[in-house]
Parts: sequence; structure tokens; C-alpha cells
Amino acid sequence: MSDPSLVIEKKKSTSKKIKPPKKYKVVVFNDNVTTVEFVIAMLIAVFDRDQETAIQITQHVHESGSGVAGTYAYEIAEQKCYEGVELSRNNGFPLVLKIVEE
Repeated sequence: MSDPSLVIEKKKSTSKKIKPPKKYKVVVFNDNVTTVEFVIAMLIAVFDRDQETAIQITQHVHESGSGVAGTYAYEIAEQKCYEGVELSRNNGFPLVLKIVEE
């Protein structure tokens, strides 16, 4: 049974527009020590690139000095960068990866 003195007001909609998270690039830098084969393997293992794409990225890094391994939300970019550097150091290479805002 309803109480006639009870009044329920409909709440006004307060919708906020949610912005997608910023994207960050993980950039691989060329050096004179890290082998092409290692960079390709690292791109496949850490960044889930296929063989052909990994070769193209590696060639771009070699020719221009740097190249984008992938673009991600910050936390994912940070993790991928860490994994790539750790894999590099564990294999005796000084490969440099950095996170850059898109």
C-alpha cells in the first residue's frame, strides 16, 4: 500500500563525458651494439608484433635512429617498456626504450 504523502522526485541526469585515456608511444632507439635479430625477437615477444611488422619497425629504427614499437595507455606502455629493457639487459644489450606522449 502506498503512502500518499510520500513524494519521490526523479533525479536529474548528470552525465559527464568520459574522455578516453591519453595514449603513449613506446619508442625504440638505435644503437651500435644491439643486433637486428634481437630487436626483431624483442618486438615479437614483448610487443606482440608479427615477423613482417617487427622487421619493418627494426628497419625504420636502423635507418632513422628511432621507431615506435607500439602505442598504449600509460600503464601498459610503462610495462612494455620495462619488459623490453629487462629482456635487453638479460641478453647483454644496451637497447633503449622510452615512453613518449602521443
